[in-house]
Order: sequence, then C-alpha cells, then structure tokens
Amino acid sequence: MPDKELVLGKPEGFLILTPQNKAWEDCVEACLPEAERKIRCAIKKDTRFDRGYLKELAAKLPEGYELKEFDERICDQCMSDPLMRDFIAVFESRDQFLKLGRGMAVMKNGRIVSGASSYSRYRNGIEVEVITAEEERRKGLAAAACAALILRCLKEGLYPSWDAANMNSVRLAQKLGYEFDHEYPVYEVSGEKRSR
Repeated sequence: MPDKELVLGKPEGFLILTPQNKAWEDCVEACLPEAERKIRCAIKKDTRFDRGYLKELAAKLPEGYELKEFDERICDQCMSDPLMRDFIAVFESRDQFLKLGRGMAVMKNGRIVSGASSYSRYRNGIEVEVITAEEERRKGLAAAACAALILRCLKEGLYPSWDAANMNSVRLAQKLGYEFDHEYPVYEVSGEKRSR
C-alpha cells in the first residue's frame, strides 16, 4: 500500500523513484507534482558476453583517441565537468570511487570525451553509466569504453548491470550483447538537472 510519508520524506538531491505499481505512481504524482515521469528500459540480467567480440570493440577507436582506466586525474576532470560528473557523482569522494568504482575513459587531447563507469557499486557488480560529449557521438567511442569496462568487470567477477534511460542506450546495450527485457515508469525528482 502506498505510503505518502515515505514519498514526502525522500532525501534531498536528485532521485529516481521507481514505483512498484499504479497505486504508487498515483501517490508519487499526488505528493510530488514537480516529479518528471519518464519511461526507462530494463535489460535482462543474465547476459553471457562474447569476450572476443568485446575485445574487438574495445580496440576500435579512431585515430587520435585513447582508452584509459579512470585514475585520480580523470576523476578530477569528471568532478569539474558538468557533463562527465555523473561518472563518479554517487560516490562520496574521488578516493571512494577509485577504491570501489570502475571506469574506462576515452581521451582526446588529454580531455575525457566519452566513457563508461560504475554509476553505483554493489557486492557482486556495478550499474553501468555511459556518457559521450555530443560532438563526439557516432564514432564508436561509447561502445569501446563499455566493452573495456565489461571486460574489466568480468575479469574481477563483477556483473556489469545495464538499465537504459532511452532507446539509444538499449541499442548500445544490444550491440554489447545485452537483451532488452521491458519498459517501466520512473519519476525524476530534483531542482538539479542531470546530464542525460
């Protein structure tokens, strides 16, 4: 049964609320009229990846681009760039991200232009976050970064879980070997806008 106190007692900052049924949707809409309703796409969680294919994708960067694992410098760059901040924003600090998080950045002229990271971390896996600067899209950069991140996770015994914010994300996930499961509603709540 929906609980108005629970909805109204939400923490401050950006949140994605996922109602479990229509009654909860109605409760969120009544309590938080500023919440923006969106549709996300769930991806199946039992993917068996083709490691050889992922290695090929990770190696397909255009000339002038370099794939690098997240380090202190890349994390600092993410913290100072509003577009790339989501790569590490959920972690309390850069040091916590470097200890628990995982990330692969595509660099061009010393600047991160695309990448994939652990938006969040749990015991046996991560939730994948993907960002590419608008002017750098459609070059295979995100696919290369994601493939490298997935391979890193598999090597460590972590599952790289994917949840898609839009159909472009679903198509990228499918290219990497994931399978679409179903659509579901969410509510984004915050005065702060995210990069995606």
